[in-house]
Amino acid sequence: MTEISLPIADTLRDRARAALGSRNLILVGLMGAGKSSVGRIVATQLGIPFVDTDLEIERVSRMTIPELFAAYGEEEFRALETRVIRRLLRHGPRVVSTGGGAFINERTRHHLKQGGLSVWLKADLDVLWDRVNKRDNRPLLKTENPRQTLENLMIARYPIYAEADVTVQSRDVRKEQMAKEILVSIAGPADESRENEQ
Repeated sequence: MTEISLPIADTLRDRARAALGSRNLILVGLMGAGKSSVGRIVATQLGIPFVDTDLEIERVSRMTIPELFAAYGEEEFRALETRVIRRLLRHGPRVVSTGGGAFINERTRHHLKQGGLSVWLKADLDVLWDRVNKRDNRPLLKTENPRQTLENLMIARYPIYAEADVTVQSRDVRKEQMAKEILVSIAGPADESRENEQ
């Protein structure tokens, strides 16, 4: 049997869109959690723009994230990230995918909390590792033991990510399913009979 894209019922889409209003939907979490790939689907389903803050930083700086880290260090990168995010959040609604360290920076976190509804895509270590270990574009993982580094980042960052407005478990399911769970989390509970139609 061929699996097809999961349809999103109009009632769920409409409820989520109404709950969001003019606010931005901000996705936070560690690298590999699915913020960009799932965020694009959510934006399409809601009919609002999608923006990836890392891509926007690369566009304005004309450098890749690894190049920025190498040339200026993490502190300067975070300062640039804060400025870019503050500018992006002035307009809404849109789905905003943030870099893994954005919500950890206190100043940036303040702007993110003021700028919309934050959703933490929380993933287990094995899920994250499986997604990130095949790529060589993660500056924070250029260490002797990258899996341990990733685990250390989880230990340090998860208590801060927990400050997000909503938490959705990221796991190995289709991206469309994750997108639907995000919509359900922002739409709130529905009438049982209508929800069963979905």
